[in-house]
Amino acid sequence: MKKRQFLSTATASVAGALGMFALSPNARAVAKGTSQSAAPTVLTITGAIERSNRGPTDAVIDQMMHKQNVKFSSAFTFDLAALGKLPAVTINPTMEYDSKPHQLRGPRLAEVLDMLGANKAPETQIVFHSVDGYMPQLSFAQLRKYGYILATHIDGKPMAIGGFGPIFAIYDADRIAEQAQKPLDQRFTLCPWGLYCIEVVAGK
Repeated sequence: MKKRQFLSTATASVAGALGMFALSPNARAVAKGTSQSAAPTVLTITGAIERSNRGPTDAVIDQMMHKQNVKFSSAFTFDLAALGKLPAVTINPTMEYDSKPHQLRGPRLAEVLDMLGANKAPETQIVFHSVDGYMPQLSFAQLRKYGYILATHIDGKPMAIGGFGPIFAIYDADRIAEQAQKPLDQRFTLCPWGLYCIEVVAGK
């Protein structure tokens, strides 16, 4: 992806779609979560979802969201341990930063959204929010087509804040024909690193 303009200095596979297949015990425990962990939240998902485990945004405590105009009445939050309980997959895309393949691992995003009861209409929009204010958007249909994962590890190591972390929403561009044919620096414009919030906007 091209360098992103920094807008502020203050700067997630389950065993199948919910209701269609049985969730693993760990994933079921995550889905039933109704209270926040004592560990810090690394990902907040809000919008057109059926499950929640936290209340509305707080203009004081949720400073990054406040500055980036992210507002909601309820949401579902994950810490790294909760994301780690979800079945993960590994992809090996060639990264633009060094033109080499790297191993990225994490749960499939579409299945995490299914677990939370997200609106499944193809025209439903998924809006990503990164710590630097980068805010790419795509349809739920595109998200499923590209096979996004919520990568928490790269080359076997946890992603750090200050690097790609805490989460990198990414797909295996080498194995998606329409992306693989693009120049390397144009393949990941819809793949935000430093991801901390996802909004699900229901289709009309």
